[in-house]
Amino acid sequence: MIGISKLYCGTVEPSDPIRYGRQSKDLPAHLLQFSSDKKPVVVWNVTRICNLNCIHCYARAVHRSHERELTTEEGLNLLNDLASFGVPVILFSGGEPLLRHDLTRLARYAVDRGMRAVISTNGILIDEEKAVTLKDAGVSYVGISLDGLEKVNDHFRGMRGSFQMALKGIRNCQKAGLKVGLRFTMNRLNVDQVPGIFDLVEEMNIERICFYHLVYSGRGSDLIDQDLSHNETRQIVDLIMDRTRDMHDRGVKKEVLTVDNHADGPYLYLRMLTEDNPRAGEVLELLKMNGGNSSGQGIGCVNWDGTVYADQFWRHHSFGTILSVPFSHIWTDLTNPLMAQLKDKNRYVKGRCARCRWLDICGGNFRARAEAVSGDTWGEDPACYLTDKEIG
Repeated sequence: MIGISKLYCGTVEPSDPIRYGRQSKDLPAHLLQFSSDKKPVVVWNVTRICNLNCIHCYARAVHRSHERELTTEEGLNLLNDLASFGVPVILFSGGEPLLRHDLTRLARYAVDRGMRAVISTNGILIDEEKAVTLKDAGVSYVGISLDGLEKVNDHFRGMRGSFQMALKGIRNCQKAGLKVGLRFTMNRLNVDQVPGIFDLVEEMNIERICFYHLVYSGRGSDLIDQDLSHNETRQIVDLIMDRTRDMHDRGVKKEVLTVDNHADGPYLYLRMLTEDNPRAGEVLELLKMNGGNSSGQGIGCVNWDGTVYADQFWRHHSFGTILSVPFSHIWTDLTNPLMAQLKDKNRYVKGRCARCRWLDICGGNFRARAEAVSGDTWGEDPACYLTDKEIG
């Protein structure tokens, strides 16, 4: 996760996370990525059931499922363990998490135990009452997926009208005082929509926008041929930086991030060098604090049935189930060879990644993408768009 607005526009300085001691439990939400202890943000896919059929869904969500889901009591036990372990954020996802009848109870319980509760949703079930209920439960943030303007988004969602219903959900969150943002997964089918999404963010006064790079997981694997080329990726990242800077210079305060391609960090820094930006050195320091990809360390995933993964995309390597062993024990069990390697992954990456001068900043990028293409867990991430000259 690269905070474009934080880094490129200077809304965060290296002294900010240092002032809090860089411990996850002490850092405010906007500085959490710069923690030194890397206590994991945990994505809990609370259900596989979804009311939509998104063409790039990493979880391959379905309308109906007979798969076992954690019960409410099992979920509360999970949250107790996560809180005791020091997990700073629990992200409720799915499927569509709002289809779980006990979601509000789970979110309130997480908040009462000292964690931040955030939700990733398609937004169409958020009526005025639901928005108020989520706000009262202490939910800190609602991320709503939009992958284009009306026609394109409805194609991605597999349902006509989903765009307008999502906008209504956004307005209901805003009316209730809930922080709300957008999630946009970039590929050739929708990359031309990015300028319009920036316009929408301004028109609706949406606080945050996250641009995700495509990960080849679940139904996202079916879009691998629609992923952006390296040159197309550079162009869209430049556009995102340009639009973010333009808003900042006009006094329009928005949080803009790119997610799931940590080459964005060195790319941003190199751009600032070419611009003779005096803050380039500070940005490099912050990128080192960020540390790049954190699968198996600063991000983790619990499936609807309790299975633990290194992140929400990498679903064919299970580390066990919380029904047998607490998450905190699974996460720190270095007798599992892959878990031990992920805690020290810079020693294991191969090819360009191993030779790259930005390895400490990028963290080897996304293992799920590397393995999906090469079959090698520690191979090169094919989505790294830095040139051989740039990686040194």
